Amino acid sequence: MTAWWTASTRTGTAYDTFTHEWLSECRRLLRKDGTIWVIGTYHNIFRIGAIMQELGFWLLNDVIWRKSNPMPNFRGRRFTNAHETLIWAARGRDARYRFNYQAMKSLNDEVQMRSDWLLPLCTGQERLRNEHGLKLHPTQKPEALLHRVLLSCTMPGDIVLDPFLGTGTTAAVARRLSRHYIGIERHPAYVEAALGRVRRVRPAPHDGIATTPTKREAPRVPFGSLVERGLIAPGTVLTDRTRRVRAMVLADGSIRAGALQGSIHKIGAEVQNAPACNGWTFWHFDRNGELVPIDALRKDATET
Repeated sequence: MTAWWTASTRTGTAYDTFTHEWLSECRRLLRKDGTIWVIGTYHNIFRIGAIMQELGFWLLNDVIWRKSNPMPNFRGRRFTNAHETLIWAARGRDARYRFNYQAMKSLNDEVQMRSDWLLPLCTGQERLRNEHGLKLHPTQKPEALLHRVLLSCTMPGDIVLDPFLGTGTTAAVARRLSRHYIGIERHPAYVEAALGRVRRVRPAPHDGIATTPTKREAPRVPFGSLVERGLIAPGTVLTDRTRRVRAMVLADGSIRAGALQGSIHKIGAEVQNAPACNGWTFWHFDRNGELVPIDALRKDATET
């Protein structure tokens, strides 16, 4: 479960008490592998961050949402306020939280995503307005921002809680991505707008919400099982990608390099005089004249 909240601009002791109370409840409800996102401006985000740390949350990132079309400072007495800060935190320091790293990398054209996000404000057809044509909600967030947040740390079927739902951006994006959602909002006009908005959303087809799995989620296949299934034959010569070291595959799934014998990881570490080695990426074999990492065989194993 991920909790998401948009911070207001109130300050003072009452605000700190209120913030402490709702964050405490979010932490109580949060699954051990869940995370929380809080967004705010310079008026309050530093107070919120301090309270989160006091409560035991473990801060993972502060993400800067850089607005590509910020509102100008008309009085000319300050810099144009062109960003907001998002705090992403786990329930505690030792929490095994979810981060869909590869999905974020795919979203960013196969480049590791940074913690500064350039996205436009909510404008045009997406901006909800009242009967007078005025903005219905002063701080309605763009759906693109919530898409990135939810895609980064949740999976289809997860529950997303927004204790300050506003006009329903979180719920709308969660529905589109096939996440369950719980929203809390006390303003009647916002509630009505959120309900209508969510009803209009069509969830993406099941195949369309799949994301690129991380390496941690790749199937665990023992190297020995590849040998016994005939995907790599005993006697095959393995090398590193520079062909400086060599080892031979044995029938029991171990490999031998000179007098050394053991697993692909152990021997990979020993030939490099290193404390550890990922043998799947270190060792390569010749496939039709091309040097291929043995990691490619795991994909072959899952497809057969």
